[in-house]
Amino acid sequence: MTQMMQKVRRQSSIKFMGLPLYHIALGPDLAAGQMRGHARGIVAIGDIATGVLAIGGLAGGVVAIGGCAMGLIAVGGAAIGGLAFGGAAVGIAAIGGGAVGYYACGGGAFGAHVLSGMRQDPEMVELVKRLLPWFPMPMR
Repeated sequence: MTQMMQKVRRQSSIKFMGLPLYHIALGPDLAAGQMRGHARGIVAIGDIATGVLAIGGLAGGVVAIGGCAMGLIAVGGAAIGGLAFGGAAVGIAAIGGGAVGYYACGGGAFGAHVLSGMRQDPEMVELVKRLLPWFPMPMR
């Protein structure tokens, strides 16, 4: 039996630079012609989220968390950003199963400075030891 997801639409009456402090938009709103909720706010939570902190299936913001995340700091199944963490991560610094970046760490990592099972650049090893002393280093 299929259940229709109910729509959720909430937002703060407090605004900063024209954006609500928080905006939550989940589920379809067929009356408004929306198949997915698009939240826009300082803190945005939605099917699609755009904000300083964005959390959603598709998230874009300074800090973005979601299935597909794009931001200065991005965490998600697919993450694109300055600092990207995810199954597939692309960024200046990328950590993930597949990581592409100037600094890259992961199962399949590609970049100028890499830490992976196949390649351990000395610069990357020293950086990880300094920033993340608890991080387990791959065995050669």
